[in-house]
Amino acid sequence: MNMLLRSITLASSALLMSAGAHAFDAAAAKALASKSACLACHAVDKKLVGPSYKDVAAKHQGQAGALEKVAARIKSGGSGVYGPVPMPAQPNLKDDELKLLAAWVLAGAPDK
Repeated sequence: MNMLLRSITLASSALLMSAGAHAFDAAAAKALASKSACLACHAVDKKLVGPSYKDVAAKHQGQAGALEKVAARIKSGGSGVYGPVPMPAQPNLKDDELKLLAAWVLAGAPDK
C-alpha cells in the first residue's frame, strides 16, 4: 500500500510540475523574434518600447491558457495591455511559430 501511495504521489507531482511547462527551442525562438522585429521593441529584462519578456512572463505566470493567449496577442497585435503604444500584428506567422514565440516569452526569453 505504501509503495502504491508513493507511486501515485510521484506521478501526480510530475504531472503538476509539467502542466505549465512548454517545450521549445530557445535558439530558434530567439532567431524568429529577431527576424520578426520583436527585439526592436522588447528586451529580456528591461522595458524598451514594449514590456520586457520577463514582465510578460510574470503577468501570465500560472494562468490557464497563457500560451494560447500570448500567441493570439502576437498574431493580432494590439495596445492598452502594457500602455498606449501599439504592438504591430504578426499575421504572417504560422501557428507553430506563434506558439514557439509565446512559449519562449512565457519562459522569460532564455538564451538556452
